[in-house]
Formats: sequence, C-alpha cells, structure tokens
Amino acid sequence: MKSSNITWHNSKVTKEDRQKQKDHKSPVLWFTGLSGSGKSTVSVELEKALYEYGAHTYRLDGDNVRHGLNNNLGFSPEDRTENIRRVGEVAKLMSDAGLVTLTAFISPYREDRDHVREIMDEGDFIEVYVKCSLEECEKRDPKGLYEKARAGEIKGFTGIDAPYEEPYNPEIVIETDKMTLEESVEHIMNHLKDNRLI
Repeated sequence: MKSSNITWHNSKVTKEDRQKQKDHKSPVLWFTGLSGSGKSTVSVELEKALYEYGAHTYRLDGDNVRHGLNNNLGFSPEDRTENIRRVGEVAKLMSDAGLVTLTAFISPYREDRDHVREIMDEGDFIEVYVKCSLEECEKRDPKGLYEKARAGEIKGFTGIDAPYEEPYNPEIVIETDKMTLEESVEHIMNHLKDNRLI
C-alpha cells in the first residue's frame, strides 16, 4: 500500500552545484541491446576511460543489480518493466549527485526506456544502442544463454521467444559486430566531449 504521508525535502546543495564541483555534467548513458551485444563490455571500458579523463562515474549493470536491489524480480514482461523503472530512478538520483552514470541493461521495451527518459532532466538521458546482429550475439553467447533458450531451457529470452524493440532515435549507435571495443569507446567519448558533457 502506498503512503500519502510523504513530503519532498529540498537540499541546499543543488545538482548544478555538484556538477560545478566536479567540472562536468551528469548524463545517464543508457546502454541497450541484445544479450551478448557488448553492453557490459563497452560500459566497463568506457567507465575506465572516463575515470582516466577525470570524470566522476558509476556503472549499473543488469546482472549486478539483480543480485541486490532487484533480486526479487524475474524476467516476465511485468518484472522487466519494474526492473527498468527502479534502475531509472536510481540513475536519476546518481545524475542528481553529479555523476556520469552508465547503465547496461537489455531493456527490451521502448516504452520502458522512454519512461526513464521522461523522468530525467532535459538532455540527461543518452540512449546508446549497442547494435549487433542476433547471429553474432548467438555466436558469442558468453553466458551460454542462447544455447539454453534454443534448447527450451529458458523461456521468454529476448531475441528468441521474447521481443527486443530497437530504439527509434538513439543519441549514439555503436555496431559492435563492425567496430572494435576501442572504436566504440572513442565514439562515445567524442560524443560526450562534442556536446560539452565532460
């Protein structure tokens, strides 16, 4: 049951104050794509590059978050939506804290990703479509999940018997079946620099 006896308390330190202290903006880089497309791999390397550049960062990863915050959620459409809703709220808090936040989640539904965009301040949500063919993702199959899904051992697996809805207008597209890891990271870093976010 939701409580109606809650009041928002404002801080004397603003998001803008935190960004000024850190000397960069605090966008949320939302990595979306099929399992095995390279979301986690690219986000890990990008976070390292941002750290070396001097940016204050934090990375939220799909599997990691399901070990704690979202360990009570499964993979039904409803649970996937709630998973993304919670992560979106956490990412918004981290943006308010002045951090460059990287999130690596399949987040298969456009509506869920659009909802996260809507709760963010204007320009803070940067959708990064990690584009990779299903064939290549299946070849990589780093966790052996595609093999299990094809064998019927996993139901509702994105790309096999559950949908993935590609972004219509992502801010960034990286094609990990055509670009190297270094090229992918450089492409994103250039976007952040060109838009004066870091």
